Amino acid sequence: MGRGQLARPGGHRGVPHTADLRVEAWAPTREDCLAHAVRGVAESFADLGGAAVTRTRDVMIRAERDEELLVALLEEFVYWLDTAGEVPVDVEITPVRGGLQVGFQVAHVDALPLIGAVPKAVTLHELAFARGPEGWRCSVTLDV
Repeated sequence: MGRGQLARPGGHRGVPHTADLRVEAWAPTREDCLAHAVRGVAESFADLGGAAVTRTRDVMIRAERDEELLVALLEEFVYWLDTAGEVPVDVEITPVRGGLQVGFQVAHVDALPLIGAVPKAVTLHELAFARGPEGWRCSVTLDV
């Protein structure tokens, strides 16, 4: 698979939501589900086809609960988007004690065609992240 294409099973989709962005993601593993959530948010406002990765941002995400990890991961996304104009094209997530080691492969937002409203903040409204009989599922709402 080429850059910007997740080589992992699972998926994501945007869900219609009044004045906000809602993303649902699913995958066999927790980390892949989180990666699909990141990709779903990025694809909600930017066309990632042909995006050139300009750098990798390595960050440590710490949280006690899975829902908190999801929020912290997406808050990191929004932070780099807001402060550096960087959009994750792909992400590598590794579980570590007390959190996640994350490598965001980013492109500059100015180099991408924008197709939707840019997310501004992660909300806790209808936040969900859990393991079920068919794997992991999450849903999250972001202010745009």
